[in-house]
Amino acid sequence: MRIGILAYEGCFATEVFAVTDLLRIANRVAHENGIDSATRFQVSVIAASPTPVVAAGGFTIGAHRWHHRFDLIVVPGFDVSPTDDLSARLADRSREVAFLREAASRRIRIASVCVGAFLLGEAGLLDGRRSTTSWLFASQLTRRYPRSTVCAESLIVSDGLVTTSAAFSASLDLTTAIVRDHLGAGVARATARVTLVSENRRSQAPYVVESMVQTTSGPFATAVQRWLVDHLAEPYSLPRLADALHVSTRTLLRRYGEEDGRPPLAFLQEARIATAKRLLADTDVPIGDIPRRVGYQDTGTLRRMFVERVGIGPADYRRRFRSR
Repeated sequence: MRIGILAYEGCFATEVFAVTDLLRIANRVAHENGIDSATRFQVSVIAASPTPVVAAGGFTIGAHRWHHRFDLIVVPGFDVSPTDDLSARLADRSREVAFLREAASRRIRIASVCVGAFLLGEAGLLDGRRSTTSWLFASQLTRRYPRSTVCAESLIVSDGLVTTSAAFSASLDLTTAIVRDHLGAGVARATARVTLVSENRRSQAPYVVESMVQTTSGPFATAVQRWLVDHLAEPYSLPRLADALHVSTRTLLRRYGEEDGRPPLAFLQEARIATAKRLLADTDVPIGDIPRRVGYQDTGTLRRMFVERVGIGPADYRRRFRSR
C-alpha cells in the first residue's frame, strides 16, 4: 500500500512522523508474522517541492516532490489557535488544496489529522460527508463547511474515500486504523501493544474542556444560558425560564433557537455534564452527592447521561482525570 504524508509550511512534524514511524513498526510486525513484503506499507513524505519544508517550531522536514501515485494521502494538522485568522492561514495553502482536490478526482483515499481537515474542506472534500477534527475547532469546522456533518465527539470518521480524525495523538489512532484495515486486526493489535498505543479509543468527548470551546450564541441566548447555569441544580421549567426572561414560552423557544440552533434544555444538559466533569476531576465531592448538585435525581440518571455524552461512566472519568 503506497501512502504519502503531505508536509507543508507550518505543519506539525510530530503528526508527520507519528504516522511514518508507526507504519514502519507495523511493517516489522507484519514481517515477523510472515506477511509478504508486497502487501506492506510503502511510505513517502511529500511536498510541493523537493526542498526541505519548515514545520511548526522551525524544524525542517525532507520531502519528495509530490505526485498522485498513492493509494492514500495523509494530511497532518498545522499550528493554529482558535483566535487566529483561519482564512488567511488557509489561503497560504492554496497549492496543497489544489493537490488534494486533484487527488480526490483520481479516487485516491485521503485522511487528515486534527485541523488538517480544514484543508480537505477547502478542497470541497467534506461536502456531503461526515467529518471530525479537534474538539477545540469543531464549531469552526461546522461554520466554515456547513455541507459537512461534523461529528465533534468522534475520534475518527470515515465517509467514502475521506477519513478525518481528532487532534494530535489521534494520528496514532488513525494509523492504527490504517494498519487494521490493510494488514488485519492481529498486526494492528500487536503493533499497538509494542508501541503502547491505545487500541480502542473511540471518542474525544472525555477530553473536552467546555470552557475552551468557542460559542456563537447571541445576547438573548447568552442571557438564557446564564440563567440556566445559575439555577443548574433546580428542576427544568420552561414557563419559569420564560418568566425570568419576561417573554412567552413560545417566544423564548423561537428566539433561543434562532441564536443557538437548539432548545434550551439541550444546553442545560451539556452544562450539567460539564459541571459534573469538573466536580469529578477537581474536587473530592463523593460521586453520590454530585447528581443533586447538577440537577439529576440519582446516580443512575447521572451515569446514563454521562455515558451518553462522555463515553465513559463518572467513576471511570474520575480515575482517569482526577487532579492530584
